[in-house]
Amino acid sequence: MIHQLIFAAPKPGMSEEEFQRYWLDVHAPQYASKIPQIRKYMIDTRIPFGPEDKEPLWSGVAEIWLANEEEQLASLQTPEFLEGARLDEPRWAAFWRTVVLDTDAHEVLPGPPLTKETNWVKAIMLVKRREGLPLADFRARSLGEHANLVQKVPGLRRYLQCHTRDGYYGIGEAVLDAAYQLWFDDVDALSAAVESPEFKQVNEDLQTFVEPRYIHEMVTREHWIIGPEPR
Repeated sequence: MIHQLIFAAPKPGMSEEEFQRYWLDVHAPQYASKIPQIRKYMIDTRIPFGPEDKEPLWSGVAEIWLANEEEQLASLQTPEFLEGARLDEPRWAAFWRTVVLDTDAHEVLPGPPLTKETNWVKAIMLVKRREGLPLADFRARSLGEHANLVQKVPGLRRYLQCHTRDGYYGIGEAVLDAAYQLWFDDVDALSAAVESPEFKQVNEDLQTFVEPRYIHEMVTREHWIIGPEPR
């Protein structure tokens, strides 16, 4: 199954709160969720965490699950997409800042089953491997030694690695190689984790196989539109 991540930002003149509300209350229920090929659909809205000294790159993430490439292509040809979701996008999103990743998800730490009532916070970290490191070696290191270190972080409830699919490398390089998703009970639990020696070790290890300047982080809350069971 394709696990697609769409990182989006507000159009000029729209506040982050207005952007998130429109996405949740208008775009998702009236447009995007009507695309028949979408099996599951979640919106992650960014929440403040840490120093707020600059404008965030993105204010939310759409997570979309599609069965395969055939259904993905079909979804882009439906009237629900062409005459609905696509036409609505400029009303609320700065589409020129949107980043889309089709990924293969690896559930490293499954954790308890997710429900619509689950109210954890989720940290998302986007990474690009170091120049010269083969993609296969990056994936092996990420899912092996690095994943083992992450699982030692106190308070971690669930851990997913989403690796950019091979098709993104067919004619060049993908913009990003992976999105790591880490769940915690709440902001306090995440703060405690970030201050822990285990998390420091995770960051030190990360610096050895990814490009530090391309690490992007955000903290979010999840909102299921379709799911967590697929339709």
